[in-house]
Amino acid sequence: MSTSATATIEGTGTKPADVIVRGNASGFLQEIVSGAHQLRADEPVAVGGGDAAPGPYDYLLVGLGACTSMTVGLYARSKKWPLENISVSLRHSRIHAEDCAECETKEGMLDRIDVEIGLSGALTTEQRAKLMGIAAKCPVHRTLKSEINIRLRTVPSGSLSESVQTKN
Repeated sequence: MSTSATATIEGTGTKPADVIVRGNASGFLQEIVSGAHQLRADEPVAVGGGDAAPGPYDYLLVGLGACTSMTVGLYARSKKWPLENISVSLRHSRIHAEDCAECETKEGMLDRIDVEIGLSGALTTEQRAKLMGIAAKCPVHRTLKSEINIRLRTVPSGSLSESVQTKN
C-alpha cells in the first residue's frame, strides 16, 4: 500500500495516522511510530517517570526548534546569503496571564515558549533582521499560533495496530 498523504486504509476510506503512540497504564514510557521512525517518550523521575526519553513538551519544543532552523536555513539558501550555522534554544513555561502585556488573555495561566536564535556567518544587519522575521513564519510556529481543533474519538480495540501495519 502507498504511504502518500492521500492513501487510505483499505476498505475504510480513512487516512493512516501520521503518528501512533502506545503505552500501558503502569507508567509513563511510550513507544512512538512516525512513518519509518521509532521514538520513545517518558517523563522525568521527579514526576514519576523513568527519564528514559524526552517528555511530551520536549517533543513540542523539538518540533518548533527544528522547523524554525529548517525554515531559516531554506530562506538563506534561496537568497544565497552567507549563513553558516543556526542554533535554536527553546524553553517552555507557564505564566500568569496578567504578567503578559502583549497577550490577549488577561486571566488565568498561559503557556509561554521562549525561543533564542543564533545565526553565524557574514550576514548584514538587514539579513539578520529578515531571517528573524522568517523564523516566526515556520509552519510549526504558525500552527501553534493558530486556532487548533483537536478531535478525540474512541476506536475499537485493535484498530490502531491495524493502522500501523497497513501504513508500514
